[in-house]
Amino acid sequence: MPGLLLDTLNGKRGAQVPLWLMRQAGRYLPEYRALRAEKGGFLAMAYDSEAACEITLQPIDRFGFDGAILFSDILIVPHALGQQLEFLAGEGPKLSPPLVDAALDALTCDRSRYDPIYETVRRCRQRLPDGVTMLGFAGSPWTVATYMVAGEGSRDQHDARAMAYRDPAKLDAILDAIVGETIEYLSGQIDAGAEAVQLFDSWAGSLAPDEFERLVIAPNARIVAALRARHPDTPVIGFPKGAGEKLPAYARETGVQAVGVDETIDPNWAARELPAGMPVQGNFDPLLLLAGSDRLEPRVRLILEAFADRPHVFNLGHGIDRRTPIEHVDRLIATVRSFKG
Repeated sequence: MPGLLLDTLNGKRGAQVPLWLMRQAGRYLPEYRALRAEKGGFLAMAYDSEAACEITLQPIDRFGFDGAILFSDILIVPHALGQQLEFLAGEGPKLSPPLVDAALDALTCDRSRYDPIYETVRRCRQRLPDGVTMLGFAGSPWTVATYMVAGEGSRDQHDARAMAYRDPAKLDAILDAIVGETIEYLSGQIDAGAEAVQLFDSWAGSLAPDEFERLVIAPNARIVAALRARHPDTPVIGFPKGAGEKLPAYARETGVQAVGVDETIDPNWAARELPAGMPVQGNFDPLLLLAGSDRLEPRVRLILEAFADRPHVFNLGHGIDRRTPIEHVDRLIATVRSFKG
């Protein structure tokens, strides 16, 4: 049956605000660290459906969140497109060959890479408590493209941004491939049991306004339109981190049913400027959760009060830091659950 989170994403305001945290299935949990020590590296666990299901459910068992976010990675799509993917200790993910100096059409697509992810979704959906929403996700095309072009993460996304100006046709071809694969990938997650999906655009904030329209809004709009045609009852959350003043245009033009708000945005401004009635998600600072100072509870209440007149999913402004103490998460949850708007 639909739960509080799914109802909120569908535009309903209830007596309580639903809560989940980005990266809630991961390294800050001792039970995750124990399983990783047993199972091995990150990618091996992401492709091990039973392990990935267990990790997805760990924060539900511990905290009782309203949504379970699939344990996986945004780079599954470039892996399926034919780039080699590895996670190196202390260095992060590496994709090869980098498309800054390699051809997209030299890659061989292998959609069987998605199969263990779909199996994880099926297993989680079967084991989730009633009312807890199963959330799937994918990276947005621009963010995924930055990794595919450079072969790794970077501070300023230099290689992809330079390609956008120097060789826009090549970058457009990469984006087109990512759009097509993301539609299939998210559609497969929904078929397997995901009740809502999120598009993560972690590097949306690095673009100039006209490039934001072309490289963020337009590709995401194509994905959302295709998913709505195939799965009209499945909400899509768009999260363009760093969008700033471009966030209202993103919310209007992509067609997403809900929009994520990062920690740099004034929630009162977002409540005023975003489309009326649109569900919002966010925007607590992950570093305040890490610090756990006496500012934690007042900031939670400020955000809840700012979004009190529209459907709101409480969340962080980005992923939870791996060093976050468990007791700080408990404080956050208790403050959200006790709020009376």
